[in-house]
Amino acid sequence: MRKIIHIDMDAFYASVEQRDDPSLRGKPVIVAWRGSRSVVCAASYEARTFGVRSAMPAVRAERLCPEGIFVPPDFTRYKAVSRQVREIFLRQTDLVEPLSLDEAYLDVTVPKTDLPSATAIAEAVRAQIREETALTASAGVAPNKFLAKIASDWRKPDGLFVVKPGQVDAFLTPLPVERIPGVGKVMLGKLHALGIRTVGELREWPQVELEQRFGSFGGSLFRRARGIDERPVEPDQPVQSISSEDTFERDVPLSAIDEQVRRLAGKTWEATRKTDRVGRTVVLKLKTAQFRILTRSFTPEVPPATAEEFTAIALALRDRVDLPADTLYRLVGVGLSGFRDREDVVEQPGLFEDAS
Repeated sequence: MRKIIHIDMDAFYASVEQRDDPSLRGKPVIVAWRGSRSVVCAASYEARTFGVRSAMPAVRAERLCPEGIFVPPDFTRYKAVSRQVREIFLRQTDLVEPLSLDEAYLDVTVPKTDLPSATAIAEAVRAQIREETALTASAGVAPNKFLAKIASDWRKPDGLFVVKPGQVDAFLTPLPVERIPGVGKVMLGKLHALGIRTVGELREWPQVELEQRFGSFGGSLFRRARGIDERPVEPDQPVQSISSEDTFERDVPLSAIDEQVRRLAGKTWEATRKTDRVGRTVVLKLKTAQFRILTRSFTPEVPPATAEEFTAIALALRDRVDLPADTLYRLVGVGLSGFRDREDVVEQPGLFEDAS
C-alpha cells in the first residue's frame, strides 16, 4: 500500500506577486498581459470570487473583475520559488514527481525522515513552505495519485485532507462524476444522459458495458470509480509534449474551429509556462466525423515566445488541411512538442510536417 501526498501551491503566481508587493495583498490580482489575445496565467483568491480563472481570456477577466489588478507574469521568479519548494520535498523523499511549477506528487511510503506518518510528513512540508517562502500550500494524502490529487483540493486554500485506505469508498461515492480526470463537458453530458451523476452511480455499471460505450476510457472510468490507480510516482520525467483537446457538441466544418483553437492554444500555452523546458513544434490535431485523425505540425526557426505567436501558428496550420471543404470535424486539439532543456535549444530551419 503506497502512501502518496499531492502538494498544490495556493494561487501560486498570484501569491508570489502578493508576497513580493505588499500593496497587492488582499486585492484581486490577475497575472496576465493585457490584450485581446492574452490569457490569464493565475488569479488570486480575491479575483476568483468574481469568477476569474486561469486560462480565461484576459478581456473576459477584465469584464468580470473591473477592479482587478493586472500583473505581467515573471516566470523567472516563479521558477526560483518552485526550486525552493522542491528542495523542501526532497528532504522527505527522493520520489518526487513534479507536475508543474506549483504542484507535485510525493511517494512517502519509505520516507527519508523519522516522521511517524504520511499525514505528519504533509504537515511538516506545508509548515516548511510557509516558514521558508511565506507562501501556503494545500495537501492531499491518500493511497494513490488519483485520490491524493482530489484530496488536495478538498480544503483549499492552506488545507490538508487525508483519505485513509478504509475511507476510499465513502469518500468517492457521493462525488460528482466530473471529479474524475478526463470527464470534461462532452463526456459529462454523455454520462448524465445515462443517469450517471455521481461516482457511486458510475460504480453500478459493469466494466464491459462502460468499455463498449467509451472504449478504453470506459475501463479507466471503472477503475477510478473504485479508487484504483496503480501509477507509480515517477521522479525526473522530462516534459515531452503538452496539449489540450476538446470534442464539439456537434460536428462542425473547418471554418468554424477558430474560436476553439484560440481557447485550446491559450490553455496549452498556460500549461507550458509551468515547465523549465522549451517546446518548439506546434501541433494541430483534428478528428473527422468519421473518426479519421489528422495532425499538422510546424517547427519555427525560433520557439514560440508568446501566447500570441503560438496561437497564430496553430491557426495557420488549419490552412494545411487539404480535405474537402464540406468535411465535418468532431474534435480539435492544440499542442506543443519537441521539448528540450532551455540550454540545449538550438535554432534550426523551419519545417512543415504533415501526417494523416
